[in-house]
Amino acid sequence: MSTIDSTNPFAALSSSTASSSSKKSGEAGSQDRFLTLLVAQMQNQDPLNPMDNAQITSQMAQINTVSGLEKVNASIAALSTQFMQMQTLQGASLVGRGVVVEGNRLTAADAEGTRLQGGFELANAADQVQVEILDGAGHVVDTVQLGAQTTGRHAFEWTQPADKAAGSTFRIAATSGATKLTTTALMSDLVEAVSTSGQSLQLQLSRSGTVNYDAVKAFN
Repeated sequence: MSTIDSTNPFAALSSSTASSSSKKSGEAGSQDRFLTLLVAQMQNQDPLNPMDNAQITSQMAQINTVSGLEKVNASIAALSTQFMQMQTLQGASLVGRGVVVEGNRLTAADAEGTRLQGGFELANAADQVQVEILDGAGHVVDTVQLGAQTTGRHAFEWTQPADKAAGSTFRIAATSGATKLTTTALMSDLVEAVSTSGQSLQLQLSRSGTVNYDAVKAFN
């Protein structure tokens, strides 16, 4: 991120001018090198088999093409930078928001923490969906039968019985007839910060750590 010297209000303008001059110099340098090679080729051509006008015209067209591509690439790079800046500013508004991401941690639905919730996604409709509630050691403490479920995202809630250990995580099993279906466990999380890495926007979540913006399934 660039900074502006408050004691010199023209610092940013000077920097911009220098950058623009550098770009123009680079374009001119490419054209000069091409023309130098073309002149050298013409000076050293075979007198008995000289270059015809079509060859010269073709090579002159190449330099225009190269110059045009350089300008297009520069424009695309500038647009990409502006897009990332806009995305970062928009991402800052997500701090403090709840999100749904892939994960199998249960989330408390009440102050006591006895009502826990989670979610899942089905690639196909299921005849039977089963949720196994696991304790901190990964042992099954309870099973919830959800019956038939449609394709897409679903949520479930589990209330801890007095004789059961506290739930920590869960796992999903879904079937259609005798076929085991693909499932994706989903969990709630909270956005704590936003950052950029290369050309991607990243979110710092309180429970899942750093994830890419496109990993978010939904916003709460």
